[in-house]
Amino acid sequence: MKHEVSSGAVVFTRKENDVYFVIVKSLEGNYGFPKGHIEGMETEKETALREIYEEIGIRPQIIDGFRTMDEYIIPNKEETIKKVIYFVAEYDNQQICYQEEELDGAYLIKYEDAMEVLNFDSSKRILSEAKDFIEKISIC
Repeated sequence: MKHEVSSGAVVFTRKENDVYFVIVKSLEGNYGFPKGHIEGMETEKETALREIYEEIGIRPQIIDGFRTMDEYIIPNKEETIKKVIYFVAEYDNQQICYQEEELDGAYLIKYEDAMEVLNFDSSKRILSEAKDFIEKISIC
């Protein structure tokens, strides 16, 4: 089996005491989070920040203390296992501008709405973990 490694983040912002998440829609129609392949000697966090900027035009700050992973077989490459590392990243006062060559859209939505549109259980798990983490750091 071959392995591919990508990195990304659950990106969020706060508006009027509510948390809004950036959910991207792939050209294939799947909803998820900004992510992409680790290149060269990049760290996981460097890749996440680069991919977020390339895909949605945002320069967020990664919040230390959160790291989760997803792993699955790539549907059109059945001999390849994809591992994706996710962080949590916050931004403020920036406009989302998605990369049309790679995405069909990027949306800023509340948690409940995000859970409705996410296609995969693993994405829902990751968003739930991120929400719990954000709530814990907001209390501190």
